[in-house]
Amino acid sequence: MDSLNLVDFARKLIDIDSTTGIERDVANELAAELRARGYTVSAQPLADDRMNIAAWIDDPVVIFSTHFDCVPPFFPSRVEDGRLYGRGSSDAKGILAAQLVAAERLRAKGERRVGLLFVAGEERGSDGAMAANAIAPTSARYLVNGEPTENKLGAATRGVYRVKLTCHGRAAHSSRPDLGDSAIDKLLDVLNALRSADWPSDPLLGRTHYNVGLISGGVAPNVIPALASAELLFRSVGPEQDLYAILDQAVAGRATIEHVLTVPPVRLTTLPGFETEVFWYTTDIPFLSNWGTPLLIGPGSVTEAHTADESVGLSELAQAADSYEKLAKELLSAL
Repeated sequence: MDSLNLVDFARKLIDIDSTTGIERDVANELAAELRARGYTVSAQPLADDRMNIAAWIDDPVVIFSTHFDCVPPFFPSRVEDGRLYGRGSSDAKGILAAQLVAAERLRAKGERRVGLLFVAGEERGSDGAMAANAIAPTSARYLVNGEPTENKLGAATRGVYRVKLTCHGRAAHSSRPDLGDSAIDKLLDVLNALRSADWPSDPLLGRTHYNVGLISGGVAPNVIPALASAELLFRSVGPEQDLYAILDQAVAGRATIEHVLTVPPVRLTTLPGFETEVFWYTTDIPFLSNWGTPLLIGPGSVTEAHTADESVGLSELAQAADSYEKLAKELLSAL
């Protein structure tokens, strides 16, 4: 597969809507493509008629991996001014295409120890990766995960700590606030306290930050609200317990704290000769521990991912295929 085929294959994947939850069609397309190329393919079933795709020739030692689900809304591919546009062009179907190109180049040169793992569900909790961890081959030594890193090796990634805060009050007619207890007022007090909390920091990953992503409460403007809640997502830099302790102190009993999701921060393997960077997002890597020592690299930028005009440079895609090939050679030669 040359660079033109790389772009054609990426576009073929992008043009199949695989918004998280409806990944079946793109998984079937991948499985058919890989079987046609002579790979042994395993389609691991997931909930709602979805699946992960794992493939290799001989017992795999180095695994190229990424995800094929995308955030909404779907929009198809186009090439314009040296860039590939479309949902998933940067995150992560362009990456997937570059990984397959690299694997095919290596196979053409006689290297048959590179495997492929493409998973569903990364954008909404990594259920695909969690399931895939159970099917890792015993031969796997290195996992080269693909996310948009501008073709730099990741030195570390932040984690995620997601919680829901709920405040309870007492409903009353808004003309008699003395008879009610506003849950929304309580929630506002809690959220204001969080803004001045001293969140954990790390020399490599920096200071924890968070986003109040969802707020709900009340039933009508003329009713004192009896219930209010907010969902927060922290980009964590250390143990969950340290973060929870500060959160609990700031909340001070004014709200219940419901755990939703934890993804730990990760320190990653790097190699000489590759530019490195720390990334503030998280990946499937924490859930793929059975697939070997993790590395992280891919074309595109997180500033392009999830946007209304998501894109990746064609030259970046070509460079990524070269980088994946080089990485696999170096990792295999060190065994």
